[in-house]
Amino acid sequence: MNRARVRVSLGAMLVLACASVLLALSSGTDGWSPQRTWQALTEGRSSLYAEVVLGLRLPRAWTAFACGGLLAVAGALMQVLLRNPLADPYVLGLAGGAGVGALGAMLLGIGSVGVMGAAWVGALMSVAMVLWFGRDTFVGRSSGAAADDPLRLLLIGVALATGWAALITLILALAPDASLRGLLFWLMGDLDGAVDFMVPLAGLIVVLIFTMFWARDLNVLTHGAQTAHALGVSVKRVRFLAMLLASCATALAVTTIGTVGFVGLIVPNALRLVFGNDQRFLLPASALAGGALLTLADTLGRTVVAPMQLPVGGVMAVLGAPVFMWILSRGYSGR
Repeated sequence: MNRARVRVSLGAMLVLACASVLLALSSGTDGWSPQRTWQALTEGRSSLYAEVVLGLRLPRAWTAFACGGLLAVAGALMQVLLRNPLADPYVLGLAGGAGVGALGAMLLGIGSVGVMGAAWVGALMSVAMVLWFGRDTFVGRSSGAAADDPLRLLLIGVALATGWAALITLILALAPDASLRGLLFWLMGDLDGAVDFMVPLAGLIVVLIFTMFWARDLNVLTHGAQTAHALGVSVKRVRFLAMLLASCATALAVTTIGTVGFVGLIVPNALRLVFGNDQRFLLPASALAGGALLTLADTLGRTVVAPMQLPVGGVMAVLGAPVFMWILSRGYSGR
C-alpha cells in the first residue's frame, strides 16, 4: 500500500473520529444543536445546556470512544495471535470472567467501585488461566506442535468462556427480580453514568504505543511461526505481548462499560480491505475507527427512542451482524 493512500486513509479515520465525538456532544433529547454545543465548549459551564454537554455528554462520548478503540485494537491483536479473522477480544474468556466478577458484586450490593474491582479480578483470573494452560505457547520451552498451534489457545478460550457463561446463568437465576434489569444492562453494555473517561482513554494510548513498537514483529507473525522464527522473531515473546496487551485492553473496556460485541470483530476485518494486514497502519486505524463506531452507536442508542436509552451493546449487535455480512460479501478472505 503506497504512503499517500495510507496518509489519506488515516486522515479520513481521524476526521471520522472527531466527527463522531462532535455528533455525540451535539445530539440529545432536544435535537441536534451544533452551535449551542460549540458555545458550551468555548464558554464553559455558563448555562444548563453547557452543564449537560460538559458534565454528561462529553465524558460519555470520550468513554465510548476510548472503549471502542480498546476493543478494536484488542480484536486486531487477537486475530494476529490466533491467525484467525473470526477471533474477537472475548475469544479467550475475558468478558466472561469480568462478567462473573461484576454481576457477583452487583448481586451482593457492592458499589460501583467494587463492581469495577470485581470485574478486573474476574478478567485477570481468565488471563491467568489462559497463560497457565497455554504456557507452552507463551513461555514454555517446548518446540513441538503444542507450542506452535494457535488452535490450542482457541480451545482454552472456548472452554473458559463456556464455564463463565454457566456461572453467569446461575447468577441471573439467583438474582432477585429487582436486580435483573441492572444485571442485564451491564451484560449488554451500558454507558449510562459513564463519568471517568481518563482511565480508558489513557489505557488506549498506552496500549497503542506498545503495539506500535512491536508492529513489525506482529507483521512477521501473521505469516506463521516458522517464517517468524526463520526471520529472527521471538515468537513466544511476541505472542505473550500480544496476549497481554489484548487482555489488558479488553479488561479495561469491559470493566468500564460491560460487554459490547462486534467492535473487535468487524473493525479490523473492515479495515483490512483498506490497509491490508500491515499492523503499522491497521492498529492505529482500528483505534480511531473502533472509537468512532462505538461513539456513533451510543449516540444512536440514546437518541433514536429518546427519552428512553438503548444499551450500546444491543445497538452494536443489531448493526454488527449485517455489517459483517457485507464485509464477507466483498470477498474478504481474512488474509
